Amino acid sequence: MPAPSHHVTRLVVMASGTGSNLQAILDACVGGELDAEVVAVVSDNDNAYALKRAADAGVPSVHVGRHAGEDRADYDARLADIVSGFAPDLIVLAGWMRILTNAFLGWFPDEVINLHPALPGELPGTRAVERAWHEALAGERTHTGVMVHRVPDEGVDTGPVLASVEIPINLDDTFESLQARIHAAEHRLLVEAIKGLMDPAGPDTPDALPPDESATANHELDDDTKATT
Repeated sequence: MPAPSHHVTRLVVMASGTGSNLQAILDACVGGELDAEVVAVVSDNDNAYALKRAADAGVPSVHVGRHAGEDRADYDARLADIVSGFAPDLIVLAGWMRILTNAFLGWFPDEVINLHPALPGELPGTRAVERAWHEALAGERTHTGVMVHRVPDEGVDTGPVLASVEIPINLDDTFESLQARIHAAEHRLLVEAIKGLMDPAGPDTPDALPPDESATANHELDDDTKATT
């Protein structure tokens, strides 16, 4: 009797920008850390560097721009039709800068996750790193963080949390050094969250990184200088 075939998790990564978190996923797949394959990269931005990263990795990529006069629901339905063609097991929003409507999400229940550079319940929406930095300068904040959460509906960064890590804002920080530590933490946390979802038992805890990882992130620099994930 033939042995059951091994299923490799099929990932579609959606990104609007430079795609450094996409690169972390690609590297983890190639290196064997993730028993997964990025089967497509989708972007709403035809100039996104994420598309070049996909091409360099030999991964199919698609630019899905919004047509003139097209409303959000129609765009999202068209987007869902394209994404579904890749038969994903998991859809990863890694710097996707559009709020998805139920016209998209309804196609993929429990299959969409998002990376956000803030802690649960804090700084929802865009420019979270910049807002955290300005609050720190005003003496209103001493830390920020990163989380990975499910996207079950149209709420902005409000879905069930899969993983999170706190990142202190140090007195000697510059915006660039803080941003670099956040990006380094993002790369690790996102891979760990995906790995947890691939475990049949599911993620054990919303804190996918060990406690000392946040301290490590305070000293690790990253070449990515983008302002958003």
